[in-house]
Amino acid sequence: MKKGKRMLLTTNMRVTKYVILSPECTDVLPCDVSTMIYESKHGIEVKETCFGAIIEGEEDAIESLIKEIRALDPAGIFIKDRGFLLGDPRRCRGDASGSPCKLLWITSGRRSGSVRPGSYMIEAESKMLPLISRALESIAKGEIL
Repeated sequence: MKKGKRMLLTTNMRVTKYVILSPECTDVLPCDVSTMIYESKHGIEVKETCFGAIIEGEEDAIESLIKEIRALDPAGIFIKDRGFLLGDPRRCRGDASGSPCKLLWITSGRRSGSVRPGSYMIEAESKMLPLISRALESIAKGEIL
């Protein structure tokens, strides 16, 4: 290798993304996105949420699938990176977390605990999505240059 040049190694690493549907995206539901992912046979894990889905898998497969998902409603479906893998003990409320909230849930029969930190940001961003969707639609129609 010559001095000053670095070799770029490419690896197909696992990534996790949020698929967020605009509140005005009424033609596509979170269950539609989840079904599409399950039927894709890419080996992608999916967790359906109230705002869309969280997907995780090999980067190439995720990128390919994102193009298909966005094609359902290009102006109403948004993709966002997630910093933690599904089931990460730093963010997950799974059985192995041993959190006091989980113990309360087991003994009381109801889920307890607070919203995870990222949920507040998604909630705030979701309020802007209808405006962004309308602007994207106007650009696609050539109304805005």
